[in-house]
Amino acid sequence: MSTGRKLRALGVAVATVLLAAGCGVAGIHPGAAAVVGGTEISVRDVENTSRGVSTALGQNFSSQMTVSEMVNNALVSQVGEEQTIEVSNAEVAEAAKLVVGDEAAYQKFQADPVTRDFLDQVAKSAVTTIKLGGGTGVNDPEAQQKQQDGIAKVKAASKDIKISVAPRFGQWTDGAIDTSISGSLSQESAQAKAKREAQQNAQQGQG
Repeated sequence: MSTGRKLRALGVAVATVLLAAGCGVAGIHPGAAAVVGGTEISVRDVENTSRGVSTALGQNFSSQMTVSEMVNNALVSQVGEEQTIEVSNAEVAEAAKLVVGDEAAYQKFQADPVTRDFLDQVAKSAVTTIKLGGGTGVNDPEAQQKQQDGIAKVKAASKDIKISVAPRFGQWTDGAIDTSISGSLSQESAQAKAKREAQQNAQQGQG
């Protein structure tokens, strides 16, 4: 699978099933793309990240997909903090390489502070979700099952976290950005695909 297709679906498999949290546009003000609990995601950060990732990939990475990834990252981060999950820099670096799966593309992400931070957040979310499920990280022999267990824990813990998305980016519905009111986005659920691929790469490496 091409690096571009992988990177269009960065992250943890949270977006597949999450979540029954409240969502809407209350509290969204000009300049904000989304608010996740107490974390605000600015339009500027979304646009800068979208441009940077698109450049690294050599193809479009939409602002809607970027918002979806950033919302998921913020959500998993908040739940992980509540559950006192710790993720080391070494674990983030390892997961980031697995997510990208291509050294040349990885170096492009590392060369830009904006895309480097975005990839690190995606990778941290991947590790956090597995640890929430009782796993040790992306190389856990039962990473796939632990990931599913982690998703369930995030879902349960997130019911009281309010998620608001500015209408121009779509609407947060069942754990993903619904862009039917603002654009077109037909990719597989963002964080599901890359985490699955990272786990497969890790398992193949152990075989």
